[in-house]
Amino acid sequence: MTVSRVPSIGSFSDGEYIWSSGSSGQGNCVEIPEDLRLCYGVGYRHMLLPNLLEHDSMAEVKQQASSWVPLVHRRCHPGTQVFLCSLFSPVCTDPLVRPCQLFCESVRDACSPIMKAFGFVWPEMLNCSRFPLENDMCISKNATASLEESEHMPACPPCEVKMNADGILENMCASEFAITAKIKKTKIKNADKMVILQKKKKVVWDGGLKNEQLKKLVLYLKNGTHCPCQQLDNTSDQYLIMGRRVGKHYLLTGIHQWDKENGEFRKLLTQIKTYKCPALDSTFKITKPTKSDEHDNPPGVLTP
Repeated sequence: MTVSRVPSIGSFSDGEYIWSSGSSGQGNCVEIPEDLRLCYGVGYRHMLLPNLLEHDSMAEVKQQASSWVPLVHRRCHPGTQVFLCSLFSPVCTDPLVRPCQLFCESVRDACSPIMKAFGFVWPEMLNCSRFPLENDMCISKNATASLEESEHMPACPPCEVKMNADGILENMCASEFAITAKIKKTKIKNADKMVILQKKKKVVWDGGLKNEQLKKLVLYLKNGTHCPCQQLDNTSDQYLIMGRRVGKHYLLTGIHQWDKENGEFRKLLTQIKTYKCPALDSTFKITKPTKSDEHDNPPGVLTP
């Protein structure tokens, strides 16, 4: 079976992917449900359980896969969705077909900077050395795809999410708290940008953030000296600001203008009251950074 021009929830319909053929083997071949948002509509309708990440039930697949939907929406690589779905919802073939090592490395190298901006790194369960070489039977990205599709990000990752309620909610789920505040000023520290807020702040979603921590809150925009963030240049507007603690620092994970006149923002304020986030901690565990890491940049280490 050859599948080309795979439709997606991201922006990589022009890429061609080569899939090996075969009949269904071990496990059960089941239909990909509509609420498996990561992989529904990826270009094939059925998947194998258990999958290549050893998830035994559809409930487990949905719960784990939901953590990766925001990364696909970031469009860091044209093949992010295909790569992830080859693991979360593999095609029913015998033998099972894994992604090629070079394909994994291409996605990893493009998307790791986005993950690091939120305090995560590429997890061990997606270690590219585990996957076969190109000369073996595996899923590969066609070499005709242009690197320009994913090479340039116009803004720092926490600053580029459009005013879309679903996207902001997903971004909030990757954060530990959300507040409203105005920007006072920014400072450069190494490659990061320190974001200093004005005194008046209001908690939208506290995530365990204490009053004393809120008063002294300083956020870090990871690698903020290398990308633009227009919101930080405006000290007069009120913003919805999201963050999470990594080591001794708080990373800025999202910033959006507080605009009740905007329909999507009003939708967000309604949905936030009942929205249930996927359990990121079951997929990603943050480990304590080393002292040298804390000195250089606020890091986050992700392990399965």
